[in-house]
Amino acid sequence: MSKIIAIANQKGGVGKTTTSVNLAASLAVLEQKVLLVDADPQGNASSGLGVDVQQLGDKTIYECLVDGLKASEAMLPTEIEHLTLLPSNINLVGAEVEMMNLPERELVMRKVLDEVKGDFDYILIDCSPSLGLITVNSLTAADSVIIPVQCEYFALEGLGKLLSTIKLIQKRLNTSLEIGGFVLTMYDSRLRLSNQVVEEVRKNFQDMVFKTLVNRNTRLAEAPSYGQPAILYDASSRGAEDYMALAQELLMRNEK
Repeated sequence: MSKIIAIANQKGGVGKTTTSVNLAASLAVLEQKVLLVDADPQGNASSGLGVDVQQLGDKTIYECLVDGLKASEAMLPTEIEHLTLLPSNINLVGAEVEMMNLPERELVMRKVLDEVKGDFDYILIDCSPSLGLITVNSLTAADSVIIPVQCEYFALEGLGKLLSTIKLIQKRLNTSLEIGGFVLTMYDSRLRLSNQVVEEVRKNFQDMVFKTLVNRNTRLAEAPSYGQPAILYDASSRGAEDYMALAQELLMRNEK
């Protein structure tokens, strides 16, 4: 049974794209068929998988949402077997305005993904750091949402707004949307603040928080500039191991 997971947080710099790319790569290494949808105009998930976003032409998620291009015509293979990418570039910035007048504008992403859903075990959507129409589309298309939270000051700031948006979508657009869990990122065990944030998030959200902590890791931060997920760049790095553990935990949760 295919599962669509949106990875969302309107706060920038929380490790959202890092989580999207590395969780997708780890699931693929575990022999799950995965589609990573880059729904962020910055196109960082695409470039993080080695795609030159300037050279994409007219076959991106933008054309799928606005011009009715089939997702299968825009999808690209990646270096990792079982991992496919639906790329994005700066053109996506204009999609929100162009979608405004479409009938059922919140359901466009769902229709795009419905056509390919049966070909994958997991579809991960890397959302943009906003609560605009494309993020609403992503949450409306998803079965669940994973929320990365960085282990830093102001970590919980803005979470209330995101949770209110999710509640609204559950009520009006997607009654089956669930919160798949909170992922704690950029953890540094030496810092008291990091440990306080972990404690605070676990106190507030309990079992919804993944046990796996994603540690601050130089190799993980370097990998995107080489157009590779951490598991290809340095499989023995702490970052690669953390995301592999997160992928295994996700699979175990979904078996229940």
